[in-house]
Amino acid sequence: MPKKGVLAVISGFSGAGKGTIMKELIRQYPYFLSVSATTRKPREGEVNGREYFFHTKEEFEHMIAEGELIEWAEYVGNYYGTPKKAVEQQLAEGKDVLLEIEMQGGMLVKEQFPEAVLIFITPPSYDELKSRLQGRGTESAEEIERRLNRAGEEVAYMKSYDYIVVNDELTEAVNRVNNIITDEHYRVSNSMDLIADMDRELGRHAEGE
Repeated sequence: MPKKGVLAVISGFSGAGKGTIMKELIRQYPYFLSVSATTRKPREGEVNGREYFFHTKEEFEHMIAEGELIEWAEYVGNYYGTPKKAVEQQLAEGKDVLLEIEMQGGMLVKEQFPEAVLIFITPPSYDELKSRLQGRGTESAEEIERRLNRAGEEVAYMKSYDYIVVNDELTEAVNRVNNIITDEHYRVSNSMDLIADMDRELGRHAEGE
């Protein structure tokens, strides 16, 4: 039976570059990326089932009612959530799973999966965050202001995360995140099966002496 995979929650301010980091992790390493569900409209170039599963508000609320989501949250007028079945299946098969979700969702995941590792992505400064949001060219000035205001609220969540990675240089940030997840495999809490096996076999040995 394969060792259970690590569940890694990746969160951060809008504009912090977490999406780019996620793409590089998936490109370079054999991670399973859990695709979130959302009610927001697709951006240009986005494909249903790749970046997100796009749903109507009614469809999403049905998923909530049926318990089909690990977590869900509302962010600037839209729902976002994580489908449960695929995540549990991949972890059971020993694959490391990445979740790119908002902070509220991260707290809910930690409640259901205490062994999950929570990683917060941030730019090096407020000025850099504002510059990146403006540079995307995908939101209006009003929307950028809403996202900056939301980031001001999200600062409070940072201390609840296990790690903070400053995304100043992309390659370094990607390496840091990958190293964090790799090291999680060696936590005692993720090696309980090994401990149980050793305890059982050493007990048998002692009985035979």
